[in-house]
Amino acid sequence: MKNSRRRAASEAQPPAAAVPAHGATELPSLVVQSYSLELRDADGFVGDNASQTAFRELLDKWRKRVSRRGDDPLGDEPSAELSKAEIDGKLNSKTDDAASDIVQAAIEEFAVELAHVIRRHLRQKTWKGVRRIVIGGGFPESDVGERAILQAAAMLHIEGRKIELARLRHEPDDGGVLGWLHLAPPEMLRDYDAILAVDIGGTNVRCGIVKPRLGKAADLSKAKVIKLDKWRHADDDPKQKDLLAGIVEMLERNMRRARRKGLRLAPFIGIGCPGLIRGDGSIARGAQNLPGDWERETFHLPRHVQEKIPVIDGRPTTVMLHNDAVVQGLSELPFMQDVERWGVLTIGTGLGNASFCNRHVG
Repeated sequence: MKNSRRRAASEAQPPAAAVPAHGATELPSLVVQSYSLELRDADGFVGDNASQTAFRELLDKWRKRVSRRGDDPLGDEPSAELSKAEIDGKLNSKTDDAASDIVQAAIEEFAVELAHVIRRHLRQKTWKGVRRIVIGGGFPESDVGERAILQAAAMLHIEGRKIELARLRHEPDDGGVLGWLHLAPPEMLRDYDAILAVDIGGTNVRCGIVKPRLGKAADLSKAKVIKLDKWRHADDDPKQKDLLAGIVEMLERNMRRARRKGLRLAPFIGIGCPGLIRGDGSIARGAQNLPGDWERETFHLPRHVQEKIPVIDGRPTTVMLHNDAVVQGLSELPFMQDVERWGVLTIGTGLGNASFCNRHVG
């Protein structure tokens, strides 16, 4: 009797899709040459000097230099608590030259560090031959970030380096979820209207409903994020369990939205986060900017999400984990067909990196 009940239950439940490899590097159209490199110099990790955190530390340094001679032109609020819009406002101020000069000084020093980081990456074996680097993360969307990138590009050009720095074509918030379309099993795009994707960063979590729109462009260049939630979790300083609960809540909210819109969601969730991802879905290293210990042996993010959301559209849920810089880089894949080797640097709370080699160019 027990066996017959078991058979009936398995017949009632549709089979799960084949689980793709977490952290996959061999993809149909490209090879992920490397990601989450941890390059060091005498002062520690090279990437630590080219993050949003590093820029705000530089800004603090310049503010202290000026304030020794009088009041701080940027006011009393610490640089870490100033919004990007507020810093841009100081940079572009037509009435406060002192504040603008401080921000510009920090930009120039940051550009030097960014150029150094790029040189160090280009010296790595897996970055040899890279001709274009896409700069992602939240930093480039500000005027401050744009100027720093332009100045770093000018330095590299003067040195005679044949490297192009480009910005994401998509909104930075969208890039971290759009890239999942290039990692999801093909049937998830072909047989359904949309997928769910999550981008976990040290400051924000983004959760979106992503439509492949294969009918408009088979190469996914017309894919679209139709709904995106953004939670600045750093303001709430959550424990790990609270952050995980918030992510599940965001996913469930978007599942309800999809139902209301009549969208058939694929039974698939893609999750990007910092760090080196093992094939079993655990995190080897590099998740230190997230609250709690994400690298402990007993922690498995895909399994946790799958247990909370076991079924989507009546089918068992497949949850896949990959590095956030890789995912954001893959959002640019349709527009990188004219180069063989390219890379991505994501400037956020930390600095993410990935390098790619297209299988076919032209």
